[in-house]
Amino acid sequence: MNLPDLPIRAVLPELTSTLAARGSMILVAPPGTGKTTVVPLALPGRIVVAEPRRLAARAAAARMAASLGEPVGRTVGYAVRGDRRTSKDTRIEVVTSGLLVRRIQHDPELSGVDTVLLDECHERHLDADLLLALLTDAIALRPDLKLLATSATVAAERLAELLGDAPVLKADARTFPTETTYLPPARGERVEATVARATRLALSETDGDVLVFLPGAAEINRVRQMLDGVNVVTLHGRLAAKDQDAALKPTNGQRVVLATAVAESSLTVPGVRAVVDSGLSRVPRVDHRRGLPGLATVRTSAAVADQRAGRAGREGPGRVYRCWPEHEQSTLPRYPEPEIRVADLTRLALELACWGTPDGSALRWWDAPPEGALKAGQAVLRDLHAVNEDGTPTDRGRRMADVGLHPRLARALLDGGKQAADVVALLDDDSLADDVDLETALRKVKSSQRWRRESQRLAALAPRSDKPTDAAEVIALAYPERLARKRSADSRVYLMANGTAVELPPGTGLDHRDWLAIAVADRRPGEKHGRVRLAAAADLDLATGIIGVSEEDMVTWDGDVVARRVQRLGAIVLSGKPISDPDPAVVEAALRAGIRAEGVSILDWDAKLHARMALLHRTLGDPWPAVGQDAILSSVDVSGARNRKDLARINPLRAMLPWPAAARLDELAPERVEVPSGSRIAVDYAGERPVLAVRLQEIFGWRQAPAIADGKVTLLLHVLSPAGRPAAVTDDLESFWANGYPRVRAELRGRYPKHDWPSDPLTAIPRSRRRSPR
Repeated sequence: MNLPDLPIRAVLPELTSTLAARGSMILVAPPGTGKTTVVPLALPGRIVVAEPRRLAARAAAARMAASLGEPVGRTVGYAVRGDRRTSKDTRIEVVTSGLLVRRIQHDPELSGVDTVLLDECHERHLDADLLLALLTDAIALRPDLKLLATSATVAAERLAELLGDAPVLKADARTFPTETTYLPPARGERVEATVARATRLALSETDGDVLVFLPGAAEINRVRQMLDGVNVVTLHGRLAAKDQDAALKPTNGQRVVLATAVAESSLTVPGVRAVVDSGLSRVPRVDHRRGLPGLATVRTSAAVADQRAGRAGREGPGRVYRCWPEHEQSTLPRYPEPEIRVADLTRLALELACWGTPDGSALRWWDAPPEGALKAGQAVLRDLHAVNEDGTPTDRGRRMADVGLHPRLARALLDGGKQAADVVALLDDDSLADDVDLETALRKVKSSQRWRRESQRLAALAPRSDKPTDAAEVIALAYPERLARKRSADSRVYLMANGTAVELPPGTGLDHRDWLAIAVADRRPGEKHGRVRLAAAADLDLATGIIGVSEEDMVTWDGDVVARRVQRLGAIVLSGKPISDPDPAVVEAALRAGIRAEGVSILDWDAKLHARMALLHRTLGDPWPAVGQDAILSSVDVSGARNRKDLARINPLRAMLPWPAAARLDELAPERVEVPSGSRIAVDYAGERPVLAVRLQEIFGWRQAPAIADGKVTLLLHVLSPAGRPAAVTDDLESFWANGYPRVRAELRGRYPKHDWPSDPLTAIPRSRRRSPR
């Protein structure tokens, strides 16, 4: 076999012999070496190559088939969701990681497969991490199954450990030098404008194609509009297959390829001599508190930035244009965040249940799934009746897993029947929806070949049903907690059944609807409400049929205790009437919520006592208790109280005084201190140090500032002028009389001649008032 002349050929003998001897190994090789398209051809037996993306799977199969001079589907084929090209002669099959997870669930031994190649492990996609964990478990059943993991980065130590201290083989790429230019955004400039500016500069300084990395399809479309007159092609996962293939074929003439992360590693875009990097990536994020999964735009990692830059030096000397300040390069995260740490784990939870380890503890993980996110996913599965209380999958759950969709959408398809397929296909790829009203979006998407093919595939998987299922019902089956009711007639804000408020954009045609079934909503940082992106008109009958109405007593705090017996649909209160005998324990919880919401001042609050007790706790400690708000809330006794008026009679501090030590309160932290003039001056405990504000003439003869708290705290004296204004601040009177007083005397005695300004203040008579006129 004549293999392509790529750098990986230099290590193929060592790779094949080591893999045959050890069974598992890791190949570290940068993009462009041929690890994806040459290594499988050199391995014996039947090979399955797992790629993280559908686009990469199809492209890798096409490249290998072309090198053999064969069509795809003969020796080399591929299988992705909804599209498969293989035959009885296929020896090498390229599949997506998610599809291989489904296969191994049904055939843990992967019968007939000799070697599995896990490509681009460093990208840390969720399906790839799960597949790695399942394969390391399955090898116990098939000791002869060989596993080769490839990565474009050198951070392979943890991966080697997972594979039983597998050997690591490194291959170098033939690369050309690249020159890097940093072009940060101008003041007030959006990143798309910066990228467009950098792209035009790249076109003027290079002869080859320019590969531009942007976080998503929306940014790609905006930059494309800014590059008027430029030959632009796009490359991202939402494109039709023929459009993706067009971007991967060499052409005559200079062009700009606007791409997402799909072009970072597995794919080779021919003709590229310059790279423009926006410095941004789009990653999954889940707001578990609000129940709003979505995508977030984040700074790219240093490893990804280096991979992107490497694209410019594959075919000759290249240029790299980075759209951020050079000094920020050192602050980039080293590697991308593993998807398992931030993504919705509902689908992962179902796969783990089907594998027989609901919590994943029986598997070896690169990064174990976070406990909180996994439990949230398991809770969703229980609501969908996909798993039992012990976490084992139900028959329904196994059917949902076989559909190959998110469990929510699988539930909607199985319960909605074939009539639900159109809606589910759109919900699974909501990027096709260019309208908030799902009914309108469905009419517009009818021309999409990709949508039609997926809808037909799903319809073949769905059970037959005579029950009509409209769009709102399909959404409600998938996302029952997102059924929502308008807050008021003139509002665009809706409250979802999960308690999250979302706002409907104007001009959607849904504004007059009281109820919505919301398919997609997100929340931007800093915004008060979420934002509805895709929804259908619903009604109360649908909501009650899906969720059901419950009746309960609600005792809450709304400026006072409010007790009602309500009918509710999740967090949505449908109706209510006052009740006069609420449960005292629930009333107590509402009262504590009121104190927490409005602060301790709602009680019979003694701010001075609070400050004195706080000082003694800081200074003396036990038995003087902490008196922060949390401590007060945990100890205050509100039993017997029923409303705000009752709270105003409760003094929480008096109940916290530690007896018998409290008998010394006035001695340890006196409210007032007697000064030489005989006056009793109030001590201010509000600050970090207690302060005694006293007129200068009242402390003549005082040699030391008084100490409190068993002598541990010296009062800070604010020495006042006759007008009551601060003339000096000190806790060292001897120093003040010697150094500060002469200055104060010189400044003030002319202004206040009727007051005493003795030359020797230590022997002068202190007075509380000005001296009598002679």
